[in-house]
Amino acid sequence: MITKIILLIVFFALMIGIGIYSRKNATNVNDFVLGGRGVGPWLTAFAFGTSYFSAVVFVGYAGQFGWKYGLSSTWVGLGNAFIGSLLAWLVLGRRTRVMTQKLDAKTMPEYFRKRFDSKSLRVVGSMVSFIFLVPYTSSVYNGLSRLFGMAFNIDYKVCIIVMAVLTGVYVIIGGYMATALNDFVQGIIMLFGISAVVIAVLNGQGGFLNAIKELSLIEADNAIPALEGSQGLYASFFGPDPLNLLGVIVLTSLGTWGLPQMVQKFYAIKDEQSIKTGTIVSTFFAIVIAGGCYFLGGFGRLFNVPEIYKPDGTIAFDSIVPQMLSTLPDLLIGIVVVLVLSASMSTLSSLVLTSSSTFTLDFLKETFMKDLNEKKQLVIMRILIAFFIILSVVLALNPPTFIAQLMGYSWGALAGAFLAPFMYGLYSKNITKASVWASYIIGVCFTIFNMFAKVIASPINAGAITMIAGLIVVPIVSLITPKLDKEFVDDIFSCYDETVTVHKKSSLEE
Repeated sequence: MITKIILLIVFFALMIGIGIYSRKNATNVNDFVLGGRGVGPWLTAFAFGTSYFSAVVFVGYAGQFGWKYGLSSTWVGLGNAFIGSLLAWLVLGRRTRVMTQKLDAKTMPEYFRKRFDSKSLRVVGSMVSFIFLVPYTSSVYNGLSRLFGMAFNIDYKVCIIVMAVLTGVYVIIGGYMATALNDFVQGIIMLFGISAVVIAVLNGQGGFLNAIKELSLIEADNAIPALEGSQGLYASFFGPDPLNLLGVIVLTSLGTWGLPQMVQKFYAIKDEQSIKTGTIVSTFFAIVIAGGCYFLGGFGRLFNVPEIYKPDGTIAFDSIVPQMLSTLPDLLIGIVVVLVLSASMSTLSSLVLTSSSTFTLDFLKETFMKDLNEKKQLVIMRILIAFFIILSVVLALNPPTFIAQLMGYSWGALAGAFLAPFMYGLYSKNITKASVWASYIIGVCFTIFNMFAKVIASPINAGAITMIAGLIVVPIVSLITPKLDKEFVDDIFSCYDETVTVHKKSSLEE
């Protein structure tokens, strides 16, 4: 216990120290929200990765999907790495940085406002972000409850209050730069932590090969009809339900392309070298963290103990990973606790910074407080960070049923509304204002409708379908609706045609 407490104290002291160190880089709105657009490759890559993966992935998703799909759930982690990280950087990274600087856009709703010349898009976009980001913030705490109960035997409420206070302190003091620096430290902890945990858990099962053998002997209870009666599905390449597995991969991988707190990382990139290095580092980080989490979760059925069952006999998925970890040595458990805290605090800091900046710059300043100067904007953002953290804690302490349901749809709603018009808007001059509204409507309205009507039973599949629908609808609506003024659009896209000088090692002359 002393070892675990010492690890936590050192961890928390380091986080606060970084916040204090970064306060000099948070003196104006651009610095506070984007780090002055001067964040280097390693910090940007780790900020992207740590914002991507939280306790929701490590404890919740890894346990749930590992139980359902066995080792094939590792495909989810690889999808997160190559679609959610590598492709996101290649497709969005450079163009996002260039165009948002040209537009002087600090948030995703502000991008829609200036790219499509519509104040209404900005205001509505900020409301969509607020409605679906704040409940998502509260879900970050969910993965910590059983883990802290197992490691420290302390009340979950105490844990989330302490975590929320410490996160709030360093974000309020240091803004984006404090978040990025802490994300780097937390990311290093996550890399070493997940590697140690996977090795330790497999050793506890007699080694990798013996664990595979034991897993192959378990009969699948959720196989699709065509695979019923098959042997070894939980140790197989595609698992017992490859179609639903594909839906999970699409939602958790493609979804990052439309999440405000993820895309905003590209706004802050420093230079071309940061793009190249960041792409490689971010992808490697995702392979280790996401791949490791889902690979670990794939062995969950080897820990089929009474503690993971609810009174009604159903599976408490959030209990699976804590049960897998409960047999580890105390030092490793302490590392795991710090690992999950790192993952959660990095995601939480990114979410509250995005929520507060979006609500201040895109809603309040555009509607009720149009004369806000720079100093007042900073004050309001800091107040709102505290407010959003308190609100998320209240929701996490007393989660109503609809919040639990909403969390299953939040990624689908946000990415369904934002992904298609944001990405197409970076590449095509022909995307219209009406197509952005169409994407908003599909993402938000279908999500809310499906919450109650249950047209698509799985929230995961519903979110994946919503994103794909947006990618189809936006270009179709753009073909039949009025185009933006040609001179206006040409001026925006001129940012891509500016001449820059580079070394021959980067680009050969003609």
